[in-house]
Amino acid sequence: MDFYELNAFQVLKNTLHYSRAADELHLSPSALSRLITRLEDELGVRLFDRNNREVTLTDNGKKFAAFAKHCIDEKQELVSSFTRNEQEVTGTLHIFASVTACYTIMPPFIKKISAKYPGITLSIETGDPAQAAQTVREGRAELAVAAIPDATIDAFDCISVRKSPLVFAAANSGPYTEVSGSPQDIVSSVPLILPKAGLARKRFDNWVKSRNVRPAIAAETEGNEAVMALAALGLGIGLVPKIVLEYGPYTEGFTCHSAGNALGYYDIGFIQLTRISGTENTRRIRLAATDILHNTRWDITEALD
Repeated sequence: MDFYELNAFQVLKNTLHYSRAADELHLSPSALSRLITRLEDELGVRLFDRNNREVTLTDNGKKFAAFAKHCIDEKQELVSSFTRNEQEVTGTLHIFASVTACYTIMPPFIKKISAKYPGITLSIETGDPAQAAQTVREGRAELAVAAIPDATIDAFDCISVRKSPLVFAAANSGPYTEVSGSPQDIVSSVPLILPKAGLARKRFDNWVKSRNVRPAIAAETEGNEAVMALAALGLGIGLVPKIVLEYGPYTEGFTCHSAGNALGYYDIGFIQLTRISGTENTRRIRLAATDILHNTRWDITEALD
């Protein structure tokens, strides 16, 4: 095996999707499949289980993932040591963020870390914010933008940036621009589009259970952008943080219905593991990110400059 194969394995591990991984690697899906098969043949074990619907890591694949990451990190550390100024931090910082976070929370962070640490390259993976904590925990990203959990998690260092209330969004072209009644009346009579998982869904489920309400759920999906896409079709009202409506492509065309105090506020910010480990270069990058995170007075208006 070589570093090209290890990198291909890592990309497929992160995406769990042959077409997307192949695009990132500039390969055809069939070429990537052959590469992974050769790697599995050399190791004598299956690394991935795949069928027509999904790709998942096997237990052996998870063990190999730790080995592959270690090899790639060590190579990056060695190459960086050949060229870097000992006072300069160089390398890649992996970040997980939703699409909304990329145009609201991320810009001031990128501006600051790029100015102070120009040798750091950012690799940003977008996805459902409900997966952010797990992505950091598994080591796929060193840093993520997410809703700060209601309860403190000892393993995580959480840096709050912005508070945003949870609201219901209705398409102006749809039938739900005017709703009335208490929050209980609304959620039991108006079709809802909800996230499948995450803090918003957890709060919603706890709230309806505490009030013995039977919600009218029209659809469930992953990520705020997907919720808004279905709301735009007029299927129902979508539960999202208000920040999704305030910035980006959804500033027009929607009516915002308050959820009152029932579901509270989203505390949005950065999360990273409290423990800093890995190669010397990885630790230097983490310390640089921590420097920016903890020595900045976060103000979301910076993202709009």
